[in-house]
Amino acid sequence: MANLAQRLVEILAANGVQVVFGIPGVHTVELYRALDGAPIRHVTPRHEQGAGFMADGYARASGKPGVCFVITGPGMTNIATAMGQAYGDSIPMLVISTVNSAGQIGSGRGHLHEMRDQRAMAATVSAFSHTILDPAELEPVLARAFAVFASARPRPVHVEIPVALLRADCGALPPPRPFALPQPPAPRPEAIAEAAAILGAARRPLIIAGGGARQAAGLQALAHRLGAPVHMTVNGRGLLPADDPLALPVTGDFPGIPALIREADAILALGTELGPTDFADCLPGRAEVAAKLIRVDLDPEGLMRGWLPDLALLADAGLVVQALRAALPGPDAVPGWGTERAAQIRAGARAAMPPVLAAGLAVLEDLARAWPEAILAGDSCQPVYAGCTAFGGLAPGGWFCSATGYGTLGYALPAAIGAAIACPDRPVFGLIGDGGLQFTLAELGSAVEVGCAIRLILWNNSGYLEIKRYMQQAGIPPLGVDIFTPDFAAIAAGFGWQHSRIGSRAALQAALAGPPKGNEVIEIDEAELLAAPGP
Repeated sequence: MANLAQRLVEILAANGVQVVFGIPGVHTVELYRALDGAPIRHVTPRHEQGAGFMADGYARASGKPGVCFVITGPGMTNIATAMGQAYGDSIPMLVISTVNSAGQIGSGRGHLHEMRDQRAMAATVSAFSHTILDPAELEPVLARAFAVFASARPRPVHVEIPVALLRADCGALPPPRPFALPQPPAPRPEAIAEAAAILGAARRPLIIAGGGARQAAGLQALAHRLGAPVHMTVNGRGLLPADDPLALPVTGDFPGIPALIREADAILALGTELGPTDFADCLPGRAEVAAKLIRVDLDPEGLMRGWLPDLALLADAGLVVQALRAALPGPDAVPGWGTERAAQIRAGARAAMPPVLAAGLAVLEDLARAWPEAILAGDSCQPVYAGCTAFGGLAPGGWFCSATGYGTLGYALPAAIGAAIACPDRPVFGLIGDGGLQFTLAELGSAVEVGCAIRLILWNNSGYLEIKRYMQQAGIPPLGVDIFTPDFAAIAAGFGWQHSRIGSRAALQAALAGPPKGNEVIEIDEAELLAAPGP
């Protein structure tokens, strides 16, 4: 007899799912019975938050949805933080949970793992949350989820199944097959003609590219055709190489960026919310900007949120870039305003960095020079803040972090594990602070089980120093930020990781020179690095 749990696994396998992240529990054991012998790898984290972060890193590195199995109640509350980060950054994640059976859901009687309204909680951090009440619902609901991942703004989807329903007989249902998914929407020809006319007539065009433009091949060529500097938000880094004269991998709240926006006479905004995640409170008011604004997004609400556009294109950013390139034939623009302003802003952002951020940026650039094909997952720590400020990034999708938007801690280690599973032939680095690492420290064990070779760059400043500095600047006594710092060398050894301690850039460059030999923690002491002589 084929039951619903088996059908679920068969549907996932038929639609290209190769990895599931999860921790078995009494409410999900039927899912694990179904996984036995299936062509899907299971990875066990040490915490459901780790499962979500692994799925996030896997999705960013592979372009495929990260899939998680979690139990009712605490499994869902634990993974909610990771779902929140993925929701804020538009990452495809499918979370399959159980829920108490009919007659127990929301009863208030205290059944195991009972929540008052689990689906309502999950709905706040997902594109949608659905409870399966009939076995025939499962395939159409999963098709809806994969349609969101393929052709809409990708965000987590939550599907919950009552425990007893997992054993329901599905033998009468037809065999699962791959979904015939909708394609991302293409731009209307008349809208492309209007956009090309606006951009072609502009003397000071500007492109703002966000995470929604990650797959926009040809953006560099379009920028050079127009002579337009490309301001890449944190999630858009790498769309232009760091050494391109039109590249602006600079945080949106650096004073040069709002000034540039005011100077522009046409702005093409590709896959960006134009919101506080990237610009803090420094984005000029719409009335201050004379430029014609063309916004491109897969989210119709997003197109009308914040700055109202002069021209709105509900379309895939990559398809728009291709169409604009075809509609704007002719030679590239002569270098001028765009290259000059981009060079000024890049230099200004670096010159304004305090020493700690300058040192952090140097770490990122040393890594990029040594391993240009690497994937780097960053947490909220000083080098990642420096990267948000002025790091050109690696290839598109090669650098991502949790320091903006939802801004969770503990992300880098499990996200790096997920990326390493997705791309076993690429070097993978995690970059995390000593405080953040203690959120998900146990995932060191998961990496060993997975068999990957990750280098974890640990920036140690003995506590929550960024928050301490912020409190001191605000005149607040720094309470709760001077936390105990463990012996990371001993912890690494206990988990079977190698460990080295670095106190200078020269030592870091030497540590990065050779290929990884298994999992390794490269611990950088912030105070030693700042005090070390030399570049």
